[in-house]
Amino acid sequence: MRLHIIKNNMKNNPKRLLRAGNMLNPTPVVMVSCGNTLEEYNIITIAWTGTVSSDPATCYISVRPTRHSYDIIRRNGCFVINLVSRELAPFADWCGVKSGKDHSKFLETGLTPIRAQHVAAPMIEEAPVNIECKVMQVVPMGSHDMFIAEVVAVHAQEALFNRRTDALELQRANLVTYSHGHYYDLGKMFGKFGFSVEKKKK
Repeated sequence: MRLHIIKNNMKNNPKRLLRAGNMLNPTPVVMVSCGNTLEEYNIITIAWTGTVSSDPATCYISVRPTRHSYDIIRRNGCFVINLVSRELAPFADWCGVKSGKDHSKFLETGLTPIRAQHVAAPMIEEAPVNIECKVMQVVPMGSHDMFIAEVVAVHAQEALFNRRTDALELQRANLVTYSHGHYYDLGKMFGKFGFSVEKKKK
């Protein structure tokens, strides 16, 4: 791959200076489920989430203290991150605009809460992947508090595994992403890690 040609094609593109703000795009969109009892169960849709460390497996979610789920997660010290497929996107959006103070989200969406193995929070059965998380630290960051959590278990639908190799193929999940207020499909794969230095097969 001739990287200098690509670089030259990217020149002469004027840029506009914007005010400082959160312009990291796209972001994941996930449904975070929480609550220790059926009456307490809730779902909050979050885009500010990501990986902190691979060993130990650690992630984070950022939540406004005014959100209904905030006290539930802080009190119980755990939550489940449920990845969002294209089919689940309308449910994720609804759970993002409605408050658990006024709505029983599992009941009203018809989504199915199932017991997690290691945390006192429900998983969403319809989600392709569920990530059980135990809160390690809560860091006040301004408008949001960051919940740093240890990943204690991951559940993936059997349909995501290659029948021949048994490899997990997340592209089968039809995951969605979020950018500047809009939801998008991930689109086609155009490369893999290391493709820029990979030698062509003869």
